[in-house]
Amino acid sequence: MLVACACVTGTALAQKYPTKAIRIIVPQLPGDSCDTLARVLGQKMGEHLGQQLVVDNRPGASGTIGLAIAAQAPADGYTIACGQGGNMSVIPHTMKNVPFDALKDFAPIALVATNYLALVVHPATPFKNVAEFVKYLKANPGKVAFATNGEGAFLHMAMELFRSQVGFKYLHVPFKGVPQMGQELMAGRVDAAFSSFTGMYPFIASGRVRLLGIAKATRAPNYPDFPTIAETVPGFSSGGWFGFVAPAKVPKEIVAILNREANAAMKLPDVRAKLEALGLDLWTESPEYFGDLMKSEYDKYGKVARDIGLVPK
Repeated sequence: MLVACACVTGTALAQKYPTKAIRIIVPQLPGDSCDTLARVLGQKMGEHLGQQLVVDNRPGASGTIGLAIAAQAPADGYTIACGQGGNMSVIPHTMKNVPFDALKDFAPIALVATNYLALVVHPATPFKNVAEFVKYLKANPGKVAFATNGEGAFLHMAMELFRSQVGFKYLHVPFKGVPQMGQELMAGRVDAAFSSFTGMYPFIASGRVRLLGIAKATRAPNYPDFPTIAETVPGFSSGGWFGFVAPAKVPKEIVAILNREANAAMKLPDVRAKLEALGLDLWTESPEYFGDLMKSEYDKYGKVARDIGLVPK
């Protein structure tokens, strides 16, 4: 009887939903990719639902502050969040006292976009492709200086994932963020790095860094001449994901409505043009697909952290 009542209640809520504005918590500053996604999609979803989707930026502590607020919000569908791989797949394994469980405290709604990393080197290095680089790494343990944006940061985890699949020793040079890392790489004070392809592309195009490969399963449609790392290291991929999540106990009927609306918005030509300009791959999948991706990425980077003995800080 209780189960039947719960089902009726959920259905009744869904029939009326939404009756007021929906808050999208973005755990980053305005202008971040998650913020842009939330604003572009939120506007279109709101137009169709007849209620505003209002972006609420709550940055801080690598995105964990905003996500904790979302996890603790009422599970009524009126608070959702824009989650991403860095703060839901990596940070839980590298930061102490994360105030949420990335898999248990959220209901996946819609995977909206993914991006991918690029493996780049200083142009003075002799490596012209991934195969040459891998050969050198194996023959010269500890000789290559890999830059990252900090110990335990996403780019460090990506590099460790690469190391675990190739098998080599390296010199880790962590910096205080991506801008400093990029500056040091372009100055030739370090040899190589993983970085966002879109963020690094202007420097690839200008010749200030050399692209060896993109960390994507298949070649990017917009850049078909750029090889993937997986062509040399089978199965290797590393990048970020972006998607809408809700507090864990939100009714499935409401999840279905929001998934439908997000996917419909993603198919609009003007939306696709705006988001693809950011170098994002766009998706229109089910909540279940998104949930499986969240778990597989969480498990992947959890294994990397354990394998290198990373102590959360």
